[in-house]
Amino acid sequence: MVLVLVGAFPNLFSQNTERVYLSGTDASNTVSWDFYCTEGRNSGRWTKIDVPSNWEMQGFGNYNYGHDWKDKNRKLGKEHGLYKHTFEVSDSWKGKVVNIVFDGSMTDTKLKINGKQVGQMHQGGFYRFKYDISEYLNYGKENIMEVDVAKHSSNESVNQAERQADYWIFGGIFRPVFLEILPKTHFVRTAINAKADGSFSALVEVNSRKQGYVVEVELFDLGNKKVGKTITASLKKDVETSISGKFENIQAWNPEYPTLYDMRISLKKDDKIFHAVTRRIGFRTVELRKHDGLYVNDKKVVLKGVNRHSFWPETGRSLSEENHLTDIRLIKEMNMNAVRMSHYIPDERFLELCDSLGLFVLDELTGWQASYDSIIGPKLIKEAVLKDENHPSVIMWGHGNEGGWNLANEKWFHFYDIQKRPIVYPGISKNGINARHYPSYDYVTNQFISGNDVFMPTELLHGLYDGGLGAGLEDYWNAFESSPLNAGGFLWTLVDEAVLRSDKRETVFDTDGNHGADGILGPHREREGSFYTIKKIWSPVQVKPITINDNWDRKLILENKYLFTNLNTCSFNWKAVKNKMNTVHEEIVASGSLIGPDASPGTSAEIEIPDKTALQKADFLVFEAIDRSGNTICNWSWPVKQPQQVAKEKFKKTWETNNIGVIEGENLIIASVKDIKISFNRIDGTIQKVDTGKGEISLSGGPVPVGVNSDVKSSKWHLDAQGNFLFHVSYSAYPGYIIWKLYRNGLLALEVGPITQELRNTDFVGISFKYPESKCLSVKWMGQGPYRVWKNRTDVSSFGVWEKKYNNTITGESFEKLIYPEFKGYHANLYWMTLETTEVPFTIISETPNLFFQLFKPEKNQFNTGGIQPPFPEGDISFLYDIPAIGTKFKEASLLGPKSKKRTFFQRSFEEEHSEPIKLWFDFGNITN
Repeated sequence: MVLVLVGAFPNLFSQNTERVYLSGTDASNTVSWDFYCTEGRNSGRWTKIDVPSNWEMQGFGNYNYGHDWKDKNRKLGKEHGLYKHTFEVSDSWKGKVVNIVFDGSMTDTKLKINGKQVGQMHQGGFYRFKYDISEYLNYGKENIMEVDVAKHSSNESVNQAERQADYWIFGGIFRPVFLEILPKTHFVRTAINAKADGSFSALVEVNSRKQGYVVEVELFDLGNKKVGKTITASLKKDVETSISGKFENIQAWNPEYPTLYDMRISLKKDDKIFHAVTRRIGFRTVELRKHDGLYVNDKKVVLKGVNRHSFWPETGRSLSEENHLTDIRLIKEMNMNAVRMSHYIPDERFLELCDSLGLFVLDELTGWQASYDSIIGPKLIKEAVLKDENHPSVIMWGHGNEGGWNLANEKWFHFYDIQKRPIVYPGISKNGINARHYPSYDYVTNQFISGNDVFMPTELLHGLYDGGLGAGLEDYWNAFESSPLNAGGFLWTLVDEAVLRSDKRETVFDTDGNHGADGILGPHREREGSFYTIKKIWSPVQVKPITINDNWDRKLILENKYLFTNLNTCSFNWKAVKNKMNTVHEEIVASGSLIGPDASPGTSAEIEIPDKTALQKADFLVFEAIDRSGNTICNWSWPVKQPQQVAKEKFKKTWETNNIGVIEGENLIIASVKDIKISFNRIDGTIQKVDTGKGEISLSGGPVPVGVNSDVKSSKWHLDAQGNFLFHVSYSAYPGYIIWKLYRNGLLALEVGPITQELRNTDFVGISFKYPESKCLSVKWMGQGPYRVWKNRTDVSSFGVWEKKYNNTITGESFEKLIYPEFKGYHANLYWMTLETTEVPFTIISETPNLFFQLFKPEKNQFNTGGIQPPFPEGDISFLYDIPAIGTKFKEASLLGPKSKKRTFFQRSFEEEHSEPIKLWFDFGNITN
């Protein structure tokens, strides 16, 4: 057993609450109990199980997803788990009150101590409940506890609220079990409402009526230094007493400055302490101002949040300290300030970490799309409030989800919560907060124009596979920031909920089709592309858009999007970088660090790069914002030259003057220079074969126009006055023409005519080539990277030089080998790329600004739905003016905002309105530098 003194102070040892763990403290520190499973795997015999745990993850019972109840082809496991455990009880506990506390048990739980039934069966799987077992114990001896846990409840409303849900359902004692040893006279409850100005009120409840007793309140900082004076109040005749007061010079709690204090509350008579508890609290004020906004510490706040299931692939809903820390660190790294507990009360430790590390929390009663009845519901609301009421991070309660509420039960939140926190109804508009789920972009803009409630979608942009989340977020967020009714929102969801199925012939990770593959992160917290888009869009430091060129004044305008932090607490690093083609090596030509300007939240300020010559030799500029703790807030990068300038710099100064040979065949035209021999289709000008003299390159079948219908009209070739080979092909529509030009030094240039016609509702427009995917090893390139992009998710990447090896990751499915960034897909703003292959590597250089390139086609997910499978052009390597957007599980891309809509190219006959031609250079012989 593990002994913990809860809120202990050395001079109060005997008066503090003792906590003795009968189980382990978390999923990484378990204790073995005797166990018997009634059906499914490893059932029908007594064995051992780790506690806490979900028994499915320990090899027992049946795996079920919450939708299985309505699928006749799936067995719905209704097993019981029977637990036995012996524990010693100290003889010194006689005369004290001993409670046994369960922090979470799924779901109906019956307890026996030494063969005797204790209390009533508890129903509800995510809540802390306790029994007074003082009279059942054998003091100074061993005691036997027996626990019967039913995976499904005998109360149908519990099953509907918890078991028939869109998430994995498990069984078992999945959170700790401990003994709580209290003095005979003790506090039953100490609820604290600590305000931002240092004032507080507390509701204290003792276990019996006491006269002549006083309640004493002291405050300490986390260094155990006393703050202010002791505040006292006489205990009334009732078991409940209110006490209030004020501490001066308090630092208020908020997620950017999560200042905490220890409040020690003592029950005394005649200077004798009978019981003392210490509660770690933060002083902060929460207020929903209807038709206005959500205020914390009298400051209107915007929540940048995410939904979080308690989940790990190998342990289910039983989590470790490291699991909690990992999630919170990743949430904060994405520049989020809030998390929604979907769809149940979290572990005690998770909220303690949110308090200390700084996150707003929407704490939620279970009820996926159905509610608890009016008998069970009030009991579970009480358990939820009493467990989590003193956490400063908890600023709102969620009353179920998407219909998972019983309106008759709302009053119990108000009854128990002395802070009177706002109560949200996720999915609808109620109590002054519109928490609509998965609103279209048009709904959002209309809400801000004609709506009157504070707007805070509790599920925003569903993240199935690679859709939603970062994709579309920029347009949504711009709309949000345009309205005073904006209170932010919560993305769905943090992780792909893939269970490691040990019951399969081959162990696999299972998301139950497309039900659980909704995350920004993979099941082991692998970062999908949207992680970086969210980080950039929700960065509390923003850089106003700029173009860097020779006339740039070296000034950046910074916008402070923090809620409580001045930018003078931040620092900024910059570097000007030069790159040599075909390598990812960075040559830093200049760099420096800057102190943040004085800019309070909601204001802007300039910052200047001091080095006047820094960019003269650079290819791109990198700028990084650092918070006061030394963590990167965000980084930005910009090219300092146009693609045409970079292209010219990459060619060797001396151009060799070799003769070009041309052979005409019936179907081919073969042009050769040095050791390079290139075969073209003589009708349409497409490459058929490349021989470098050192081996073949299987690039072929291009350029072919994609995104339009166009026929070849004619083709011709000739040698120009300098002896270079030119091949001209004309088309009936886009691109009008293509021109190949093979230079006498071996470089091959391609010019593809601009768009000169009206093209409406295009997914993509450009040209494509074929190349065998099986021969590809890796790619290096200068441009946006390293993650792939969609039209509505280009902020996923930064400009620079990148490299990634070939992989075949299918986002949301490739859990056995989940490699990020994905190799295949669209990429942005190409300057040059080098493809490493099993053949001879080759390089393609672009002179066209803002050119997208495609590398092969990502494999389709098995369970596609909605708009999460955008189209790709025919061919393997494409160069494009435009690419498609990606949608979500519930919305086609066109419903997600302006950047998600298909593009219309509308061209008049005026030359200045034409698009830029696509101009590419092909280096098959390592000619460029």
